Amino acid sequence: MRRSTSPSKHANANTIPLTTPRASPAQVLQTLESLQALHHDNITIIKISEPISSALTANNPSSNNNNNNNNPDNSAARTSDVSNSSLDNPTPASLEADLTHYRELFAKLRFSYVEQVTKEKFIRAIVGDPLLIVTAQENADLEASNLLAKSALKALKTEVADMISELETRGRSLAAKYEQVQLDTATLKDLITGGKIDDLEERIRELKAAQAQVDVSNSDDDTGRIMNLPLAKTAILVEERRAALRDLDRQLEQLERMAPRKEKEVARLQAEVNALETKRANVTAAAREAKRRKENLAQGGVEDDLEAKGRWYRASEVALSQMLGITGDW
Repeated sequence: MRRSTSPSKHANANTIPLTTPRASPAQVLQTLESLQALHHDNITIIKISEPISSALTANNPSSNNNNNNNNPDNSAARTSDVSNSSLDNPTPASLEADLTHYRELFAKLRFSYVEQVTKEKFIRAIVGDPLLIVTAQENADLEASNLLAKSALKALKTEVADMISELETRGRSLAAKYEQVQLDTATLKDLITGGKIDDLEERIRELKAAQAQVDVSNSDDDTGRIMNLPLAKTAILVEERRAALRDLDRQLEQLERMAPRKEKEVARLQAEVNALETKRANVTAAAREAKRRKENLAQGGVEDDLEAKGRWYRASEVALSQMLGITGDW
């Protein structure tokens, strides 16, 4: 299947470049406005197809003359009501309705054409002289040729369906790109006319100057050297830091698993420490009391009951030992 192609009606030799080396924002905006001036009309499928339809009309002058002779009232190609409405204000919905209309129309025309051709052949076979006699072999050959023609037609239909799907996908992509270009153009115009680009450029210069100062201040320490490493060494350093971080995570998990056992051990040791603290307090109190008694006795103070009882018990022990004649240590 051959595809019809034709150059755009706006194409010329003096194409305006979209961008120039080191072009200023004003030059870019001027270039975009020049391009928009060339395409001041809205781009639609009908308008895009005008060069193709005009080329087909120019290539078939005899058909146009016959149409004009048969119907002198029509000076242009005849279209249906649906096509006229889609030409005035084409929308995706109107184009879809137009396509459905033409499909139904061509299906009816094909059925009518086949019916009329079959009737004509049948009548000619009946009234012809001599009579047209078709043999079984001719029917078989005709069936075989029909099968070949059907397979070729099916392949062509598949190719056309794939081509239509590709065109629909490309059309949607181009429509999205066109809308994005229109939006970007409006944004660029707003930035240029509002003076925002100059402010942004000034801000970029300030940030670059600040970054240069930071680089100079950090050039002598490790942070500055790390920040100025090339990409390969930076990737190696990042991988090393990640490995160290994974090691720390493993150690942290081990410590978290050991934490409950350590907490129990700390609680047990705390209970023992509390018991020892209590015992130390009691021993300290007893030692202070004994020390106080010794100091009181050394200063000639009155002995308390405990000291007196001790002396009496010791004297009684000595006396009993002498009376009973017991000698030696107990």
